Amino acid sequence: MSTLATTAPATTAPSVDALGTSAAEARSAALEEQILKEPGRFRVLTGDRPTGRLHLGHYFGTLHNRVRLQDLGVELFVIIADYQVLTDRDVADHLTEHVEELVLDHLAVGVDPERSTVFTHSAVPALNQLLLPFLSLVSVAELNRNPTVKDEIAHSRQAAVSGLMFTYPVHQAADILFCKANLVPVGQDQLPHLQITRTVARRFNDRYGSGAAVFPEPDALLSKAPLLLGTDGTKMSKSRGNAISLAADADETARLIKGAKTDSERHIAYDPAGRPEVSSLLLLAALCQGRAPEEVAADIGSAGSAALKRTVTESVNEYLAPIRARRAEYARDRAYLRRVLREGNERARAVADVTLAEVRTAMRSHY
Repeated sequence: MSTLATTAPATTAPSVDALGTSAAEARSAALEEQILKEPGRFRVLTGDRPTGRLHLGHYFGTLHNRVRLQDLGVELFVIIADYQVLTDRDVADHLTEHVEELVLDHLAVGVDPERSTVFTHSAVPALNQLLLPFLSLVSVAELNRNPTVKDEIAHSRQAAVSGLMFTYPVHQAADILFCKANLVPVGQDQLPHLQITRTVARRFNDRYGSGAAVFPEPDALLSKAPLLLGTDGTKMSKSRGNAISLAADADETARLIKGAKTDSERHIAYDPAGRPEVSSLLLLAALCQGRAPEEVAADIGSAGSAALKRTVTESVNEYLAPIRARRAEYARDRAYLRRVLREGNERARAVADVTLAEVRTAMRSHY
């Protein structure tokens, strides 16, 4: 595994804690320029919880960008956060199946296990052991104020909130810092989580670093992901059954799009504020065609919702055809999937063991 410098990139990075959205966007744009010039200076940590198959919202929101960064030469760590499934549910149902499905989805879209590290949370003990010293660096009040945790707690399916949910941002800090990632692709709603990670890194360095930075303070790479609505006009979600999964076949895709919510106006126009459902379908077709949604709308004109749905169905099925073919091929070799995970887990464990040893030395608990 290549070694990545853990110092910040060449330009001085303002603290994410102090950044407003516009400043964070400007910083993210500057980082994109640096990635193009020196991709090998960056290590990215990203990933998903294994709660079901990934869908088109995931693909255009995150998966496509992961492959882009990998292909540019950025070192990519993809965590399958199986422990974090327990943050908002009592048991993790069908966990093995869901983990394999996530591996399949990543391989199908182009994540290369020879160049990127795909691993599971539970297989890296040293990563999880970082949680304890990290928790000592964050106050209860700071965890209480985290808006993302508040939202997740509000939408939790549990009768009572577990301690794991409450400490979720610090666990996520361990995910990021175990490999000393200096770049984390996030949406704007996830910036508070990254602020906690930066706080943990800074406080650990101040308390135990003896003048040297043990951990980098990772930067946010803000996602420009388009907002795709589910087929019912609400947020696209695995749990709501309103998403087109990457594993769906052409017929299932056609059925889901045929039932998608639109509106009563016959003329098709791209108007995200006034006509969100129609606009989301236009955007989906446009992303698959590599065009602007306004152009797709102009082609359909007054042909109505039926023509819109035909266009979207054809565009999605054509775009996903090679991804689905690769997915089906990988799915026939479950032994290969397990090997990808085994080798990824081994690489992640080696990195985490080195980091934990550094932490113990810094804390003078390396007996």
